Amino acid sequence: MNMKTENTVWHPQQVSKSDRARLKQQRPCLLWYTGLSGSGKSTVANAVDDLLFERKCHTYLLDGDNVRHGLNGDLGFSDDDRIENIRRISQVGKLFVDSGLIVSTAFISPFQSDRDMARNLLEQGEFVEVFIDTPIEICEQRDPKGLYKKARAGEIKDFTGIDSDYDVPAAPEIHVKTAEQDILACATQVVNYLIDNGYID
Repeated sequence: MNMKTENTVWHPQQVSKSDRARLKQQRPCLLWYTGLSGSGKSTVANAVDDLLFERKCHTYLLDGDNVRHGLNGDLGFSDDDRIENIRRISQVGKLFVDSGLIVSTAFISPFQSDRDMARNLLEQGEFVEVFIDTPIEICEQRDPKGLYKKARAGEIKDFTGIDSDYDVPAAPEIHVKTAEQDILACATQVVNYLIDNGYID
């Protein structure tokens, strides 16, 4: 047992996850957007969130950069820090799912083992991996934050796709190709998956 938690006891709650989901009239899940920097993760996730809001769904979006301004502001981009970054957001995502929400996380999350860890925290069907599959050549052309240019110049170390590995998802629930369709079509693909699989009406 972890020494930091051995003196704590889990306190059961009167209101259950199923109670909260029933109140919201939806099936909670964690939409886990993964892909290279510049692939369109945040853009697609925001477009999906907007479509779900129009359908009166209860959602929340946890964006990688935004979380690093607060909860994970003490972390860098080494492999160890990336692992801790995902560990923390996985636990936060679990809490949001428990609240009955459809929650989205837009993180590079380059390591399959970390994504598996996040999946294993949740019940069957609650983790929905969304692979934003965009060739690195296109990501570099977009380079919205100028990060690829800095990485190529050696100004940024441990940059995913350049000098840090990215484990391509083997079997994502949703496979989105932003180079082949526009953002609305990508977002609609995700929403249709949620409808077809009974998360929303």
